[in-house]
Amino acid sequence: MSAIKFINQFPAEETFDYDKRIKLLRKRKVEQTEEKARNGGANEDDYGLIVQDEFQYKLKPNHENGSIYGYKAWTENYCAILDSHPLYCDPLDAFVGKGFLFLERLRPVTCKWNPAYPFDELKVLFDKYNVISGIDNCHHFTPDLQIGFDLGWGGILQKLKEQRALHDESHYEFYDSEIAVVEAIIRFLKRCAAELKELGDQEQNLYLKENLYEMSRVNKKVADGKPETFREAVQWMCWFSMLSRTYNRGSAGGQLDEMLRPYYEKDIAEGILTDEEAVFYLACLFLQDSRYFQLGGPDINGEDMTSKISYLCLDAADKINIACNLTIRVHDKLDEKFFKKSVAYLFKNKQGWPRYSSDSALAEGFMKCGYSLEMARKRVAAGCHWMCIPGMEYTMNDTVKINLLKVFEVAYQEMMADKSEAPSSENLWKRYEKHLKVAVDATGNGIMHHLKYQSKSQPELILNLFQHGLIEKGVNITDGGANYYNMCVDGSGLAVVADSFAACEQRIEKEKKLTYEALTKHIANNFEDEDGEYIRQLMQHSEKYCGGDSLGDIWAKRVSKLYTELVRDLNVQHPGINFIPGFFSWSNTLGLGSTVGATPNGRKAGEAINHGANPNGGFRKDGAVSSMCNSIGAIQPGYGNCAPVQLEFDPGIVNDAEGVDKMAAMIKTIMNTGNTLLNINIIDANKILEAHKDPFKYPDLVVRVTGFTAFFAMLTPEFRQLVVDRVTSVNGNKINVE
Repeated sequence: MSAIKFINQFPAEETFDYDKRIKLLRKRKVEQTEEKARNGGANEDDYGLIVQDEFQYKLKPNHENGSIYGYKAWTENYCAILDSHPLYCDPLDAFVGKGFLFLERLRPVTCKWNPAYPFDELKVLFDKYNVISGIDNCHHFTPDLQIGFDLGWGGILQKLKEQRALHDESHYEFYDSEIAVVEAIIRFLKRCAAELKELGDQEQNLYLKENLYEMSRVNKKVADGKPETFREAVQWMCWFSMLSRTYNRGSAGGQLDEMLRPYYEKDIAEGILTDEEAVFYLACLFLQDSRYFQLGGPDINGEDMTSKISYLCLDAADKINIACNLTIRVHDKLDEKFFKKSVAYLFKNKQGWPRYSSDSALAEGFMKCGYSLEMARKRVAAGCHWMCIPGMEYTMNDTVKINLLKVFEVAYQEMMADKSEAPSSENLWKRYEKHLKVAVDATGNGIMHHLKYQSKSQPELILNLFQHGLIEKGVNITDGGANYYNMCVDGSGLAVVADSFAACEQRIEKEKKLTYEALTKHIANNFEDEDGEYIRQLMQHSEKYCGGDSLGDIWAKRVSKLYTELVRDLNVQHPGINFIPGFFSWSNTLGLGSTVGATPNGRKAGEAINHGANPNGGFRKDGAVSSMCNSIGAIQPGYGNCAPVQLEFDPGIVNDAEGVDKMAAMIKTIMNTGNTLLNINIIDANKILEAHKDPFKYPDLVVRVTGFTAFFAMLTPEFRQLVVDRVTSVNGNKINVE
């Protein structure tokens, strides 16, 4: 299929500097985002997919239900996609590597998991407690792209063939599938290089013609060779992003500054690269995909990894200023100038980037799982709220969630139905303990089922190639190919549960303002019966989580302690697997809330649960950051995964040196109080209200939704409302930086 290329219609003699190209590329990105939004949008990362009609792929199923399972079907479909996938090229860009689809999402929604390996008994429990089990969830572990830099696709292919010759036929399915995939990748990349040459021949503008010829040369090199220059390395990364996304949405990027530093330093020393060029190339990388990258942080010896390229990454993100997922790893030796520059960009652009992770909390927590400090420091920010050692771990971070509020509802209803024992907060707690254990144990069994049969359903044909020692083992990563198995199990709805326990104890038991029977009646009527709104307000204004030594805080710590212990107990049940608790909801706040009726804290039926580890609205009249962050710090599970803090600030905070210093000091304080990850929005409340009414009035408005940033226009109306409520404090507090 012929290449898809924009017709720029620039005069033959027109020239371009890098700033001009960035402005034109950004304008086109915003236009494409608006087009995607008008086509339905999505409550997730902006993957850089291109909306187009020229290329469509029809899945070739190997099952009567219309889906695909196992090595052969995934290999055949993926190779067929690459053999027909057109090249997308913008001559203004430095790189190619845009995709149009995810093979994973071409499967029928109800037929993802291989029906030959059912989990019916577990599904009953998953439905009862509203557990997102993670079964059939792909990736959410981080590859080591250095393997690709060192070998190139040709070197990977050679290694696969060499290892196949050393193994018996029980491994041939793995090797034959991986070999076919890499051969298809090389064919595709070589075809793209040739098509770039043809586009160069056709281009009338002399400047863009030369750029297309250079793009062709670079792509011919990286098709099967290893990258040797800064531009070649970034182009290799762009292709890896597209190729892994096309398979199953891909993965995180890793420690960007350290990965590119050797190429940058070599090219600078040889005089073939300038800082201006490097910034442009990095801007094009960020333009290509909103992949997660970490900057700064300590090396294995504790020394800061901040370098010149770290600064250039920030400058590039500033120039392109779109949805970026950059994380700064905060530690004692972090370059202070670099840190404050990142904060200044947070103020300047008000696009929700960067965010900040705490090295001390994450490293100390991971060491409690039995890992060395050196290994803990290798773990990089890799997703919405999760960390991973590139090329070493198989994780299920952010794919497994237990709806703590649904567990509460089951326990509450059981208590009220049992007339043999008087209802009380302690009676409720006893039942909550019992049901939460059942939910956690079922979730652990679900993870083990996933590991046992995932290669029969969806093998990891791309990311397998970038794991240390996996090609030598000749097995899928879920079949023992990983060095470590660290399974994150997230609890969601902590604040609603804690506030519900607290409201019952305060209003019923301490103040005796109503009875459990009366509350249950109002809950059943969704607080819409006689006196229902009065009771709802009474319960809603009880002592809340994040109030500061409140009843809500006491209950939140109690829930966190129980949840952490139950998840860690899974390690005893399933030796060899490390289960790590966290608190996070991602964009499941709406879905998880929709399954639960009205609750004792005054929440109405079907309303969203709280966001991540954050409190419910109205947690304190002053909305104090210190109280909120101290409370979130106190409920951190403490084993190396995150319960993030999300802050919303009004742009009235002064954007000057003093304002930057105050924000920088606040960030460090939050990082030093046990917290693991900090997300910040600085958004004008009036602007976001206007954008909510007409998303296309500000099509380039970016917000930090949760662990990811997104174009506001891309979100569904329901999810935009959640962000609006947080930012405008319609249902919450105006956060005070002091």
